Formats: sequence, structure tokens, C-alpha cells
Amino acid sequence: QVQLVESGGGSVQAGGSLRLSCVASGYTYSSNCMGWFRQAPGKEREGVAAIYTGGSSTYYANSVKGRFTISQDNAENTVYLQMDSLKPEDTAMYYCAAGLVGPNWSIDADFGYWGQGTQVTVSS
Repeated sequence: QVQLVESGGGSVQAGGSLRLSCVASGYTYSSNCMGWFRQAPGKEREGVAAIYTGGSSTYYANSVKGRFTISQDNAENTVYLQMDSLKPEDTAMYYCAAGLVGPNWSIDADFGYWGQGTQVTVSS
């Protein structure tokens, strides 16, 4: 069993920054990827960023490229999402996920483990 514990959500003004953290515990050997997804009311859940643990390859949704940075501390089994230059459209519930994932990282069905979600609200 893998458990993901998220932290770092909150409210921030447009242009501000937040840093989300996700700590994975339990049996994590079956996961090769950790990612962040988000879902706003009335919208589909979308992939935001992902990092493959083997080669530390990172990927981002076009909407966040240049503003968000995903990173991983392998020793701590922790993934981070540094969010800079936040925009109101970034407002959503953000979820940490882990799984054995192929090259299409944004397919949420491929992630077997999910955090509880943390709310990010960006005001103008």
C-alpha cells in the first residue's frame, strides 16, 4: 500500500507563489512516476506536471510551462510542485499521484495512488 500526503495549498494573489509537497510512504517500488493533477469545478481533471523517478525526466502541461517546476527528493520519497507567477485560472484542487506509468503521463487512469487533494486559490 502506498500513501500520499499533500501539503502546501492555500490562497495567494495573482503573481504569487506556492510550493506543494507530496510525501509517499509505504511500498513505492511499483511506481515509476509521480505527478500532479488538478481539477476545477465543472472541468475535467488534467495533468499538470510529472516526473519519472528513474531518469528524473520532467513534463508539464502547456498551460504551466515556465511557471511551474516539479522536482523530487528520492531519499525522502517526496515530490514538489513549485508554482510561480500564479494566475486565477490556476485555481483548482490539486492532487498528487503515483503509479507505474507509460510515456503518456497525463493519463490519470494509469496512476494507481492518489493524495487527498489540496486546494489552491489564486485571486486577482
